[in-house]
Amino acid sequence: MRALVQRVSEGGVYITDPAHTAEIGHGMVILLGVKEGDTEQDVIFTADKCSNLRIFEDDQGKMNISIKETGGEVLVISQFTLYGETARGNRPGFSLAARPEEANQLYEKFVSRMKHNLGAERVKTGVFQAMMSVKIINDGPVTLIVESK
Repeated sequence: MRALVQRVSEGGVYITDPAHTAEIGHGMVILLGVKEGDTEQDVIFTADKCSNLRIFEDDQGKMNISIKETGGEVLVISQFTLYGETARGNRPGFSLAARPEEANQLYEKFVSRMKHNLGAERVKTGVFQAMMSVKIINDGPVTLIVESK
C-alpha cells in the first residue's frame, strides 16, 4: 500500500457523476494506492502511520505535531496510478495495482481506520473509481510517501 501524503492549507474533490463534493481546510490530502497482495495489516500500518506523522509545526517552527494533535482534517482519495510503472516505454503499466474489487475493500478499510484514529467528522473522501477533479493547496510544500512492507 502506498500513500502520498500532502500537508495542505486546503483541499477538495469534485465529482460530476455521481455528484459529490468534499472539502477540507488545514490538514492532509492522502492519495492512496492499493497494490496486488495488500492485506488488512497493510491498511492498519499505513493508516496509523499517516495518522501519527509529525508533519505540522510546533511553536518553534519544527515539524513535530501530528494531525491528531492539530485537529485538522484529512481528505482520502483513491489513486491506483501511484502504482504506475514507467520504466519501459512512455505508456505507464498498472500491473502492480490491485484489481478494483480488492482495492475498493482495502480503500474503505483505510478510510474506516482513519475515522477510528481521528474521528469520522474529520475524514472526507472522494468516490472510488470516479473521475475526480482534485484541488490541493500544498502547505510548505510538504509531501511524503508512506509505504507498507
